[in-house]
Order: sequence, then structure tokens, then C-alpha cells
Amino acid sequence: MMADEKFTTAVLAVAESIPPGRVMTYGDVAQAVGSRAARAVGQIMARYGDEVPWWRVVPASGQPISGHSAESLAYYRDEGTPLIFAAQANQFTAHPETAGWRIDLKKALWVPGR
Repeated sequence: MMADEKFTTAVLAVAESIPPGRVMTYGDVAQAVGSRAARAVGQIMARYGDEVPWWRVVPASGQPISGHSAESLAYYRDEGTPLIFAAQANQFTAHPETAGWRIDLKKALWVPGR
């Protein structure tokens, strides 16, 4: 197995291990597999994420993945993932479709082995 395949397999295994209602950031997943390649984790999730609970691997901002806001929100609500809702959507958010809510990383972040 090539190094890239091992990395991909390891990333997907970590994503699969995240319990319902909890999340890890791209950087957390990279660290869990002994890497600093958070962007590579994001690329792997974009390509192979449908094989695992992709909504549990999130950007460090706690914002849902652009273009998947409604779908991921349904998963988060179903699993009881802690969320933060803004009283009023911020018009200056980087991703307008996710304005008004994000994952509460202080409560939802999962660290393997804890």
C-alpha cells in the first residue's frame, strides 16, 4: 500500500470512529494520524467522505462544509450535536448559506482516547 493510500485509510478510520453528536476538525484528524496536513484531510473527506460520517469532520471555525449546510444540520440535530445559533445572521460571514449557526466546538469536539 502506498503512503497516500495509508494516509487516506487512516483518515477515514478516524472519521469513522467519531461518535454521534461529536466532531473533529480537519487539523484534529491530521494530528490523530500523526500529520499536520489538515488540507489533505479536507481533500480526502471531499473525495471519499461519503464512505464515512463526513459531517463529523469540520473546519476549525465550526461552520458546516460549504454547500452541505442543510444536510449536515439535519445530521447534527438528529445526533444531538451541540450547536450555536446566532440571534441574527452575520451578513459578513464567509459562507452566507451557513450564516446563523455553527457547531459548538467547546462542547462537541472529540479527542480519541479521552
